[in-house]
Amino acid sequence: MMDSFNSFLYSTPEMSEVFSLEAQLRAMMQFEWALSCALEKHGLAATGSGEALASLLDVDFADADLLFIEARCSGNLAIPFVRQLTRAVEERSSDAARTVHLGATSQDALDTALVLQLHSAIQLLDAAIEKLECALESLVKRHASTLLTGRTWLQAGPPTTLGLKFAGTLAALRRHRLRLHASAERVLVLEFGGAVGTRAALGDAGDNVATEVARLLKLEEPEIPWHTQRDNVVEFVQVLALLTGTLAKFAKDVALLMQSEVGEVSEDRAEGRGGSSSMPQKHNPVACAAVLAVHATMPGLVTSMLAAMPQEHERGLGLWQAEWETVPEVCRRASAALAYAAEIAETLEVHKERMKDNFDSLLGLPMAEAVSMALASKLGKAKSHAMVRDATQRAEQTGTQLAEILKRTPEVTLHLTEAQIDSLLDPLRYLGSTQQFIHRVLGAVRVKD
Repeated sequence: MMDSFNSFLYSTPEMSEVFSLEAQLRAMMQFEWALSCALEKHGLAATGSGEALASLLDVDFADADLLFIEARCSGNLAIPFVRQLTRAVEERSSDAARTVHLGATSQDALDTALVLQLHSAIQLLDAAIEKLECALESLVKRHASTLLTGRTWLQAGPPTTLGLKFAGTLAALRRHRLRLHASAERVLVLEFGGAVGTRAALGDAGDNVATEVARLLKLEEPEIPWHTQRDNVVEFVQVLALLTGTLAKFAKDVALLMQSEVGEVSEDRAEGRGGSSSMPQKHNPVACAAVLAVHATMPGLVTSMLAAMPQEHERGLGLWQAEWETVPEVCRRASAALAYAAEIAETLEVHKERMKDNFDSLLGLPMAEAVSMALASKLGKAKSHAMVRDATQRAEQTGTQLAEILKRTPEVTLHLTEAQIDSLLDPLRYLGSTQQFIHRVLGAVRVKD
């Protein structure tokens, strides 16, 4: 019950369905059907074998309880599944039953089933990225000029804009989408090598059978079976971990901006959302927390995949099995992080006046760099930096606006007029290439399938 309850945080209903037992069995059945069709086409199975298996694609014949019991004894799900499948085929065609799973090994069925599930998972992930991308584009456009205090080491720095902050997330998200597509090309491939990856049981027909299986399943055919070469699967997992890392950075920035003392943005304030069991005033960043929680688990999952790479000889002992829950879990968690991130982006409340008030409360100190740079051309960088630093310290100590301190400093007024000082301390004049950067991101060609 608890696992089911907590699934709200670590998956979406759609991704949970992709990696359900029923979906896995259907994917395994797809492989067995395609194999029987290919064997029949090349004269290695009786006529009608493919049709006999096609009638079982809904896997109604499978006894899940018995599968669990027998899988524990067999070491994997494919062995009892093929046994049950063979019995079901015998009821339709004894000839077809004789060649069920011919030339394949358990790992062929399980790996190819995983690939078919990943195909569905990647479609869901890509759609979720597209949704988040659209929401971020909207935020960037609306807040391209919304003044925001830049922060380095959690301390105030020169100004930026909220649009530029989100443009950085958008640019990274697009890179992850490209990585996902590139990884998909390598991971969505057939696994069919037989006992030790030679397809020896099929003689000279092995390559032709594999080609036909790949065609029927709409998968690419790899140059060689990959039973114990897991780099493509590991790469895919790493790509999703990189993706959630960017989503977590987005969520953390939003949560920091949402702190009571800052109050520059808020998550959706729908009734009952983000409340506290004890503090009536609280409005917690619950979606941000979910994204951060998901990503906190991803490095461990990636480490498990990396640790499982040195699989023994032609078929692994234990390390391959370690992937069975890890890969689906990574997909589930990435889908959840994307869903929560889209929720944040689509419903984010932006408090522009609070942003301005917060910046103004800093006495003009974040604009010190602008003054220092203006003086550097006259005094040299080191001297101007020291002079302006001294002015900022006096402003802080006395609670006086930096402009007033500078205007009362002869070493400064010798080189800058009061009007020049006011101009240098105007944050809207010190946004550098902000708009050019935003234009580049918004003008970039969006990733398409």
